Amino acid sequence: MSFGQGGPQWGPGGQNQNPYGGQDPYNSGPGAPDPFGLRASAQADTPDWAALADASAARARRRRWLLVGGGALATALIAGVVATGIVSSNSDGDDQAGDKNASELPAAPDLPSDTTRPEPSFSSVAPLPPPNPKDFISDEKKDTAPLSAEILFPGKKLTMGDRVYAKGATARTGTCPSATQGALGSVLEKNGCDQVFRATYSKDGIAVTVGVAVFGTEAEAKKAAQQAQGNVAPLPGAGVGAFCKGGPVCRFTANSYGRYAYFTATGYTKAKSVTKGDTKAFQTGDDLAEFTFRQIVRRGEAQASAAATAPAGQ
Repeated sequence: MSFGQGGPQWGPGGQNQNPYGGQDPYNSGPGAPDPFGLRASAQADTPDWAALADASAARARRRRWLLVGGGALATALIAGVVATGIVSSNSDGDDQAGDKNASELPAAPDLPSDTTRPEPSFSSVAPLPPPNPKDFISDEKKDTAPLSAEILFPGKKLTMGDRVYAKGATARTGTCPSATQGALGSVLEKNGCDQVFRATYSKDGIAVTVGVAVFGTEAEAKKAAQQAQGNVAPLPGAGVGAFCKGGPVCRFTANSYGRYAYFTATGYTKAKSVTKGDTKAFQTGDDLAEFTFRQIVRRGEAQASAAATAPAGQ
């Protein structure tokens, strides 16, 4: 061996030549021999990444299927428990009902003792209509409520709308002609007048006397109103002076409702006549006639209401 310049010469081929002949034992090329089995060992220690990925995916799929299957199984189990509980409850009730013995059944006194009692029945006849108020004031046989001047003309004043009238004197007589002037007395008497009630009201120097003549029937009162001549006698007093006497012209009216005929005499308390265009005098007379009509109607309504609420047989 020479340690001279150039270093050792390993023969032809230079420094890459194997001194032992043949190829380099450490050459790792694909075709190189593996005298020590190193390449096989290295390949054995390297993981198979594709196989590992496939195994992991398979395990994930199994877990998902297990979760889905477990949820379905749990739902089926719960439904089965509920159904079992319902069946068991029904079975228990049936068993308890079936297990009752005769001593637990209702005793004879607890059962209806009278099975022949008739069923409630309802009349097929329609109820009677309420009484007609006018029927009670059209015939003296039904018109039996108390009657007086104070009942027909209550209070100390009369209010109609915004007009207030002061009440003066009142009177009642069973001699009908004595409460009239002119031919009215004979008309009342001829048609069967029983009594006359009068009341006087005044406002702003105008006075009105209302006279109510009472008859036995509606037909008699209607005839008296239709045949009326003359007038009801004015009734002064209680703060109202004489009127409709000695020349001044007054206004007279006659009407009837039911077995009542009612008359008005309207005039000034001073020497002044009522003319056709005298709206104040006409308004006063019309107010008192309207009020008297309403009082007669109320009389019929009160008696009809009392009859409707009275016990049967009375």
